[in-house]
Formats: sequence, structure tokens, C-alpha cells
Amino acid sequence: MSGVNKVIIVGRLGKDPEVRHLESGASVANFPVATSETYKDRNTGERKEQTEWHNVVLWRGLADISEKYLNKGDMVYIEGKLRTRSWEKDGITRYTTEIVGDNMTMLGAKNSNEGGGMSNSGGGSSYQAPSQPAADISADDDTDDLPF
Repeated sequence: MSGVNKVIIVGRLGKDPEVRHLESGASVANFPVATSETYKDRNTGERKEQTEWHNVVLWRGLADISEKYLNKGDMVYIEGKLRTRSWEKDGITRYTTEIVGDNMTMLGAKNSNEGGGMSNSGGGSSYQAPSQPAADISADDDTDDLPF
């Protein structure tokens, strides 16, 4: 039986996407995304926030779209898979784990009053890598019978 490697995150860009164009013509974008959760400390009763940083990699069309429309602070939905890669530097093997995105939805800018970029406070613009089947994600779809 094979396993499932599926990641979904919703968070804010930590910096503008860094896009490289390879000799083969392919584009690759790299950027960090922060996800945060709040909880109440049992000892003090105060609310605390915990932030996790995720390295995101987008290829080809998604990389081009991220270069055009994404900026630091923008909220995004990323769907993809985890990939760990290694390299050697100064005789030491180093590792990094990344989310290779195959679906991206721009959820709006940090502040919808700002002029730059695409700001969709009402919904979002969704883009998907062409090699993957389209995921039907719709907030208006009442046909499911999930209790939440």
C-alpha cells in the first residue's frame, strides 16, 4: 500500500517570492509562509500565539503567477506535498523540508486598502499546476453532508 503525502496551509508570506528562471525555461519560486495559532496558557490564563514557518516552492505557471501577484504579508492557501532534500556544504550534509505546491489560492492582501497587487477580500483567485487534476473547492457548495 502506498502512502499519502498531502499538505494544506493557509498563512501569510514572510517575504516577496524569489523567482529564478532555469536554462530549461522553467520558473521556480521560493518563499516562506507563516501559519499561526493562538491558545490560552493553562498556568497564566493569557492568550499566546505560536507561529510556524514553512518553505514553499512553486514551479512553472504557479511560479510566474506568484512573481506577478504575491507580496510579503499576502494571505495564501497552498496545497501540495512535503519534500526533503539534502546537499553537502563544507563536508557537512544539510537538509531542508519544503512544501512543493501544486495548488495556490490568493486570499487577499495584508490590507485591502493598499493599492499594489491583487487584493481579493471577498474570495480569492485560485491557480493550480496544470499537471494535477483540478480540486473542486467551493464555499458555496452545499452538497456535502459533513457536520462541520
